[in-house]
Amino acid sequence: MNETIQLIKNHRSVRQFEDKPLTKEQIEAIVTSGQAASTSSFIQAYSIIGVTDQDKKKKLAKLAGDQSFVENNGHFLVFCADLHRHQVIGKMEKQEKELNESIESTEKFMVGLIDAALAAQNAVIAAESMGLGICYVGGIRNNLEGVSKVLNTPSHVIPLFGLAVGYPAKQNSQKPRLPFQHIYHENEYEQNGDQYLSELEEYNDTISKYYEERTAGRRKDTWTEQMGNMLNKKKRMYMKDFVQSKGLNKS
Repeated sequence: MNETIQLIKNHRSVRQFEDKPLTKEQIEAIVTSGQAASTSSFIQAYSIIGVTDQDKKKKLAKLAGDQSFVENNGHFLVFCADLHRHQVIGKMEKQEKELNESIESTEKFMVGLIDAALAAQNAVIAAESMGLGICYVGGIRNNLEGVSKVLNTPSHVIPLFGLAVGYPAKQNSQKPRLPFQHIYHENEYEQNGDQYLSELEEYNDTISKYYEERTAGRRKDTWTEQMGNMLNKKKRMYMKDFVQSKGLNKS
């Protein structure tokens, strides 16, 4: 196994950081590594907002569910789906009306989501290669209207998730992932129901033991139990209306 694969497979989320800011060189290396990711049809439908203003970080931490590591880290990045620049292109190329229908389609919204995710994962690998820790923050989607105001994002720009980066003050043990054979399907989707259930039961046992060991017996819930409880709660149900109000995913 080479060093890159070992680095990727060693990933874990970090939620406690030293009080030490990243350098400009580190930030540039992380962002440009993100930019090196593949992008659909060269559209580059994303932007990255680095938040250095402590007051803004404090507001974002509150909006994300009072998550302290959003405020306290080496640097905080927000990855956005961004088709605003393509509206500007429409004006530049005198094709504003023609481009709008494409820009506001579900397909182009998906391109923005995928482009941003690919860039983010490249950025994460770059950060971890420097000995830094990271944590993705989906909590900013709890209140995207508030986040958009803090970040002053224009129409056709949607903040998707945050990324806290910094020097780890504490690292947790790595959570076991689903079994390889449950994730990887060959030639077609595996639909053996008994096998599917067996693999989930096996994973439940692994996760229950992980939590029991990590919490000294205070917790030993299974993965399917955890997912059932989480998915049973309606969450961020405003999203479709918000996205469409920003001019995206309309057709």
